[in-house]
Amino acid sequence: MCGIAGFTRFHHPTGDENTLKQMGDAIIHRGPDAGGVYLDDGVGLCHRRLSIIDLSEDGNQPMFSEDGNLALVFNGEIYNFLPLRAELAKEGYKFKSKTDSEVILALYEKHGEQMVEKIFGMFAIAIWDKKLERLLLYRDRIGKKPLYYYSKNGYFVFASEIKSLLSLPHLEKNIRADAVYDFFTYQYIPDPKTIFEDVFKLEPGHYLSVTKDALENRQYWQLSFADKLSGDNQAIADELLAVIDENVRNRMISDVPLGAFLSGGVDSSGVTALMAKNAKDRVTTCAIGFDSEKFDEVQFAEEVAKQYDTKHYEFTVRENVTENLEAIAAYFDEPFADPSLVPTYFVSQLARQKVTVALAGDGGDESFAGYSKYVTDQVENNLRSKVPQVLRKKLLPPLISLFNVVPGKLAKRLRSLLTTLKHDADYGFFITNSFMDDTFWNKVVRKDFSDKLGGYHPSEVTLKHYWEADADNHLDRILYTDIKTYLPGDILVKVDRMSMANSLEVRAPLLDASVVEFAAKIPAHLKLNNGDKKHILKKSLSKYLSHDILYRKKMGFSVPLDDWFRNEIKGVAEKTLFDCKAGLPDYFKMEELRKIWHMHQLKQADYSSELWSMLMFQFWYNRYIADSDKAVLA
Repeated sequence: MCGIAGFTRFHHPTGDENTLKQMGDAIIHRGPDAGGVYLDDGVGLCHRRLSIIDLSEDGNQPMFSEDGNLALVFNGEIYNFLPLRAELAKEGYKFKSKTDSEVILALYEKHGEQMVEKIFGMFAIAIWDKKLERLLLYRDRIGKKPLYYYSKNGYFVFASEIKSLLSLPHLEKNIRADAVYDFFTYQYIPDPKTIFEDVFKLEPGHYLSVTKDALENRQYWQLSFADKLSGDNQAIADELLAVIDENVRNRMISDVPLGAFLSGGVDSSGVTALMAKNAKDRVTTCAIGFDSEKFDEVQFAEEVAKQYDTKHYEFTVRENVTENLEAIAAYFDEPFADPSLVPTYFVSQLARQKVTVALAGDGGDESFAGYSKYVTDQVENNLRSKVPQVLRKKLLPPLISLFNVVPGKLAKRLRSLLTTLKHDADYGFFITNSFMDDTFWNKVVRKDFSDKLGGYHPSEVTLKHYWEADADNHLDRILYTDIKTYLPGDILVKVDRMSMANSLEVRAPLLDASVVEFAAKIPAHLKLNNGDKKHILKKSLSKYLSHDILYRKKMGFSVPLDDWFRNEIKGVAEKTLFDCKAGLPDYFKMEELRKIWHMHQLKQADYSSELWSMLMFQFWYNRYIADSDKAVLA
């Protein structure tokens, strides 16, 4: 795994080799093994390398075509590069290294910008074509590897992380108002927005063509739910297993030690089982536990580790939280508040002590309906269908108003349920995906900031994707929506930043495009079957995993936030939230936040999710805005 960065010089000198080195130093954690730069009249390119395949200097980047016309920097892994290399070699292409990077260059020479359709894996790629004076930037189909760019006043700059862009003095750090609202709603900022105006994420399945005259954003891949498989359910399960097994094998190619994240859930346990099946030696597995029994899953991980005789390691999150929290949060260079970033950091830290590459089970929930929210959504839709909309809109608002003034967890849940039922299924799913409802937002937001939003509402993000899906049923539409929003915006950002913070490469077999595309063809009732989540995936893995592992209650990679705010992180949280002079006070009524804090401390209500988002936002603001000198040193 690596980090890349660069800029064009069409209209401005932008920078020199020293600038490129500074951009690379800002993301050195992504590639501590080697670094390189390239500069000509048209572009500057920078690369930081984490050596995985071909550990020799032949694998260093930037990499160039034999005639010197092409220059490439690349972050990721191409899993089908060996058969592609063999095909190209038959046609006369000669390779100096054993890397997938060189294969990308050869494919571009043969197929031009459409070469991306030939490769499968996780990647962010930059190719500079001197003859055409064109820079091409690619991001993988699902969005496993990040790519950010800044475009304004003739400047064009790109990088794996925003902190690399921030090393340039001309970049303006103007906070984007609707992105702030998005963050507090979703706990992340959806593509293509970032927290900064004029800085964007390249969307998954897209590429940019940058010339001195134009910047064009093109889509090369789209997920379709239109075609469905038919026939015997067991045959579908068997075919699914074959697709997953192939992708696990492909991800076991490495010239460095390799292991797996093991939570004891269906996805990571299935990946571990298939690794053990295909490995020559014992598989190394890593698990994270908590003091709180409610959140601790290590006993299930231990069961799978014992079944497959893995070399198993565990780490328990205890007092480590407070002393590490702010430093961990600094790896996110825009606000990010998924609480599972904490265990993800520690499991990555643990894994890196043993291996350089880890396989993970990410992606199973979104493709196969593994979250409890999908069951809740199904129940809500059944209730919704029994009461006409006109009656729902008339009868429910008075009840919602009643629960607005009643404190406590139960009242909060009932208010959320009733609010969801008041709306149609598409907007109801938006509410299910929200971490800060309109009632709370309107209570705490400053009017001057609310006015700046000009009527914008974050539901636009969910509804846009919900209705662009080529699906004829609600479950497929919401799975598509999560694959396009929550997966690349939250899950994959979390895994990328926390693994890269520890210079660890993470590979996710269930997120290969072939698995996601196959899953989209499976009828919806085989994914969520009478409340049984991941029904077909469990069926496919049944000969490898016990009934207890397949059908136990899902915990998720959760943390005890409620208790943390009253104990472990209380001091640092209170100081961060209420000693600040800017950041939160620019957007919220601090007296209202203080009331919410006290209600949570007195156990009158659970505001842990809202307080966590506030804390993560202020951590980010302190690091990247208030104390910008530290912005590139995370």
